Amino acid sequence: MSIKTVKPKAFTMNILNGIALGVVVSLIPGALLSELSKALGWSFGLVATGIAQSLMPIVVGVAVALNFKFTPIQIGSLGMACVIGSGVARVNPDGGFIFQGSGDVINTGLTAVIAALIIILLGEKLQAFTILVIPAIVTVVGGGLGLLILPYVKYITTMLGQFIATLTELQPIPMAIAIALMFSMMIVSPIATVGIAMAISLSGVASGAANLGVCAAGFGLCIAGWQVNSIPTSLAHFIGSPKMQMANVLKKPKIMLPILCNAAITGSLAVFLDLKGTPFSAGFGFSGLIGPINALALATDGWSVGNIVKVVIAFVIVPVALGFVFKYLFNQKLGISSSEDYKLDFN
Repeated sequence: MSIKTVKPKAFTMNILNGIALGVVVSLIPGALLSELSKALGWSFGLVATGIAQSLMPIVVGVAVALNFKFTPIQIGSLGMACVIGSGVARVNPDGGFIFQGSGDVINTGLTAVIAALIIILLGEKLQAFTILVIPAIVTVVGGGLGLLILPYVKYITTMLGQFIATLTELQPIPMAIAIALMFSMMIVSPIATVGIAMAISLSGVASGAANLGVCAAGFGLCIAGWQVNSIPTSLAHFIGSPKMQMANVLKKPKIMLPILCNAAITGSLAVFLDLKGTPFSAGFGFSGLIGPINALALATDGWSVGNIVKVVIAFVIVPVALGFVFKYLFNQKLGISSSEDYKLDFN
């Protein structure tokens, strides 16, 4: 593979698909098992899922490299560069390194871009020296450049978080709708919704609205592509993460219109039903039942029958019903989108 044979569109899709798949794979264990582990007091479950989340950068790197059909040496090198550039590893003053969180998703993607370009530029020029040179150059140069731009990327991310925070100063209903729309868009972008929510300490009804926006995106995208995607892939939209649709959304942004309509209505329920959340739960929606569980835990009467009914209505019934309504409206009636627009091919 040479730089002349790589088309910009194909390059971009390889990067975005890799990020989406890497994020989904590394977050699914925690999304499915973290709350259950807490309830059962299963410490190993929490440790294992926490480690899985911290390994997100290398999983993203490997997924990106596989999309480019790189060699094993190149795959490993790109994965290592992503770990360094993500910022997930920090130097421990007492010696060694500390892995904390999952790193910056945006910067992980940018590091993958840099590392992939280095690999493509070098190509097969190194021949027998590939095993000696590629790992060193890609890891040190690619990972180093990624780490160099990390503070600036974090600054931009923080600015975005502050912009979202200003939405909480609006009246409750407009605020809920705006935040739900924002998070439903961010969940299909490289931006880490959990990171944004935690950075701005999004809590209360604002977190509940963000949760419902993510929930609407998960169910909406599942229903929109149900006819063309396999059952496991479809279910992964709300059990795992809607980020797997990131590449499709970039190619055809209009396919988000039915999802945004769903999110606007569903998100407003946070105000009407007084559904709250925490900064952590705001980025997960229905995934792992983190959103519903936190909404019940923060409700006035806790796990009462009335609250359970409200949560089921907001987190399941309404977004699912609206998913079918807006799919019919935008596909059959308006012809703006089609099921094929949401087709995924993850093997």
